[in-house]
Amino acid sequence: MKKEQVAHCQFSVWYPLFRAVTIRSVILPLPENVKEYLLDDGTLVVSGREDPPSHAQEGGDDAEEIQWSDDENTTTLKAPEFPEFTAKVQEAISSLGGSVFPKLNWSAPRDAYWIAMNSSLKCKALSDIFLLFKSSDFITRDLTQPFIHCTDDSPDPSLVYELVLRKWCELIPGAEFRCFVKENKLIGISQRDYTQYYDHISKQHEEICRSIQEFFKKHIQHKFLDEDFVFDVYRDSRGKIWLIDFNPFGEVTDSLLFTWEELTSGKNLKGDQGEGEATEQDYPVFRCTNSQVTVQPSPYLSYRLPKDFVDLSTGEDVHKLIDFLKLKRNQQDDD
Repeated sequence: MKKEQVAHCQFSVWYPLFRAVTIRSVILPLPENVKEYLLDDGTLVVSGREDPPSHAQEGGDDAEEIQWSDDENTTTLKAPEFPEFTAKVQEAISSLGGSVFPKLNWSAPRDAYWIAMNSSLKCKALSDIFLLFKSSDFITRDLTQPFIHCTDDSPDPSLVYELVLRKWCELIPGAEFRCFVKENKLIGISQRDYTQYYDHISKQHEEICRSIQEFFKKHIQHKFLDEDFVFDVYRDSRGKIWLIDFNPFGEVTDSLLFTWEELTSGKNLKGDQGEGEATEQDYPVFRCTNSQVTVQPSPYLSYRLPKDFVDLSTGEDVHKLIDFLKLKRNQQDDD
């Protein structure tokens, strides 16, 4: 995977080419001071909040402000404000119907949905977006290591970071599919939400595969800037296919029910087809979760807790467990 391929998958690069077959969106340049705010590792203070949460305890006349430090000189943290950028974002949100799905050049904060009040990526204000972005490892990777998995030694392409606001649509996870293209041929299609079993996918997989193949040939093939790439689509209740996103053809992109060894070498990509599917030489392999026995937890669940907590609870890191037990013993000795 080359750096140029990653650069071609930026939203602002492909959106003008495929605007007619994807969700309506607005692209705003990300100011440098906003980028710095998103990368600030300090206390999470969300900027742009219209109604800041009250620190007063309810239920009594003697309500006191919650103190988070014994230091009398501690001052209240205040988030930086970006009035001009906030106004542009709010105007864009209004133009898209009042609710949006946010992302940066490549990634959306899918790993941080749990921190939102609505446990969703649906945003109505800049404060909602900031909360998700500042809690997301995916966003941090976009901002700091976008070319980490690239194999070429060429200089990093110059980047202009952008906030992408997409009109909010209630997408059903069982209708999303990831498509793998090599040398401008669609070689594989995977159920996007592979952790769940969907009966309609198993029953309609031939029809789904055929409609995606037709969409690819009509709207995508030979129109994207690279020969090798990955694209995501959504099939609505009427059977219409919508383009959702493009991703680089490489390990930085989740291969879902395939392996990257299969996709790059072509091994095991023949023979998955049914009797009626092998009539076309370039017919893609379609994979889905075909049994409830194979249902798995969501891959985003691990982002809900710090990794140290997960390691302690599962016993995967014995050294952390020993340190934790020593700490507890010392606390008991002090008591």
